[in-house]
Amino acid sequence: MLSLNLFPSSNVNFSKSSHKHPMNAYLLDPNLVNRHKNPQFVFHPFKKPTSEINIGVLIRHSEEPFCQISKSRSDFGKIVTTPFGFSSRLSARAASGAPQEASPNGEIEVSKPNKNLKLAFIFGLWYFQNIVFNIYNKKVLNIFPYPWLLASFQLFCGSVWMFILWSLKLQPAPKINKSFIVALLGPALFHTIGHISACVSFSKVAVSFTHVIKSAEPVFSVVFSSFLGDSYPLKVWLSIIPIVFGCSLAAVTEVSFNFEGLWGAMISNVGFVLRNIYSKKSLQNFKEVDGLNLYGWISIISLLYLFPVAVFVEGSQWVAGYHKAIATIGKPLTFYLWVILSGVFYHLYNQSSYQALDDISPLTFSVGNTMKRVVVIIATVLVFRNPVRPLNALGSAIAIFGTFLYSQATAKKPKVEAGEKKD
Repeated sequence: MLSLNLFPSSNVNFSKSSHKHPMNAYLLDPNLVNRHKNPQFVFHPFKKPTSEINIGVLIRHSEEPFCQISKSRSDFGKIVTTPFGFSSRLSARAASGAPQEASPNGEIEVSKPNKNLKLAFIFGLWYFQNIVFNIYNKKVLNIFPYPWLLASFQLFCGSVWMFILWSLKLQPAPKINKSFIVALLGPALFHTIGHISACVSFSKVAVSFTHVIKSAEPVFSVVFSSFLGDSYPLKVWLSIIPIVFGCSLAAVTEVSFNFEGLWGAMISNVGFVLRNIYSKKSLQNFKEVDGLNLYGWISIISLLYLFPVAVFVEGSQWVAGYHKAIATIGKPLTFYLWVILSGVFYHLYNQSSYQALDDISPLTFSVGNTMKRVVVIIATVLVFRNPVRPLNALGSAIAIFGTFLYSQATAKKPKVEAGEKKD
């Protein structure tokens, strides 16, 4: 990356780094971002390394994965987020024509209205795609209760999507080798377990209940990581207490309660947590692979894992189930549309979550991820008109609030520079 460092009393200096943009294994887990990522910097997992002039900012390379830049350099005109997972970057901040002002540390940043507009766009796109996926995923499962096939198709859509991006050169294709594929086998296996378990849960209980139980993922993350030697401060352990209590209260008062649905959501949490932990250890030697390509290859390998097992588990029921679904819905095209939407938006909402990490601070992302579950729960309750008891709503609220406390407890505070202290 080419950077321009401008100081009040110095000449203009150009420097060029030969350091490649590395892949970040922590991208697979939004909950790990706050623990492993310097909050003063935001990384860009989807963007191809480009030459760019950054005025007033010194971009430093650290031991942290990915090229990271100061989080205060948010600019709606600088990065154009798209639902396809790639973006165009303007080479100079001033080119946007947006009102700018100097921050206390000498950086040029965009006015607050534009920052708010950008955040609204990022979260709106992310939430919209997530809601669409959850609604059509459940619609399909209501008339075609075969989650193994549907989960396989969703991974297939993601794989095809990535091949299209690579073929059209909209996303630079990664250079892969045998060691890279071997390193992905573990994370892809746990991703497969997490995905199919969630789909099984969605097929058995209300979408809102599955999301309440999945909000307990931080509990599993803390417990498993502690067994592997990580230590956490007391405030982190205290933050998971309301999560456990809220999920328990929601479970015992859930109208659609089903043990298969409960265990599916719990196993999904375990699968994704183990994926995150395993990825952290096995993928550190492949830092040149960006987040979007990493997720694409995990989807491809997960499909190869899942589909043969899906054929074995429920393949003999697919033909009869298909005819029954068509008879129920009446219009085959409607059924096909629902299935395609569930597959495409499954990939897009995961892709957009990485785009959100790209453009906002880790703490803002964690808060947004917590609120995303609230939005999805409310939307699905309204669409499917699921009965909600007062105690069930209270338990759900407590669990979601617990995940918010966890994100706050694990967020690192920005360090105050010595020069700022003197001021």
